[in-house]
Amino acid sequence: MAENKVQFGLKNCYYAVVTDNGGTYTYGTPVAIKGGVNLNLDAAGDVTRFYADNITYYMSQANQGYEGSLELARVPDEMYKDVFGLTEGATSKVLTEDISVEPKHIALLFQIDGDADEELHCLYDVVPTRPTIASGTIQATKEPVTATINITALPRPEDGKVRARTTADTPTATRNTWFTQVFVEA
Repeated sequence: MAENKVQFGLKNCYYAVVTDNGGTYTYGTPVAIKGGVNLNLDAAGDVTRFYADNITYYMSQANQGYEGSLELARVPDEMYKDVFGLTEGATSKVLTEDISVEPKHIALLFQIDGDADEELHCLYDVVPTRPTIASGTIQATKEPVTATINITALPRPEDGKVRARTTADTPTATRNTWFTQVFVEA
């Protein structure tokens, strides 16, 4: 296949809950997040100056991961329960948030369409923040209001891997299972 020259749209967002087995990660079955609107990620890391013997040294702390946000049309109830720890009343069916419950780490899988091919991505260790809650008065036209989840993608403790992405040469078999299990290079 030909390599993409441009990127177009975000689609097929999934999360998989991470289980930390003493520094080695396993992943739950990926769950679809319908309504992905935007994903913005910036590389995290710094270059720090260090002075010694009247010489300036630069220490790179790059490749520490990514920071950004995932904007959704709406956060699904299942994600509120699986990732953010909201509990659902047995009879009331009301979701209740306990501020002392920390969000779970997840793998984030998504697709970015291009002019020649879709690129499939996996962030292996994502720490999400609680989603924004927003709304507004309906005016002359209805405009959707979105929810934003700030995310930090960290390297996995066992091997330092932060993300994976398919290429134009990725085999069809790998592509076909991308959203059924978290890809880990054998």
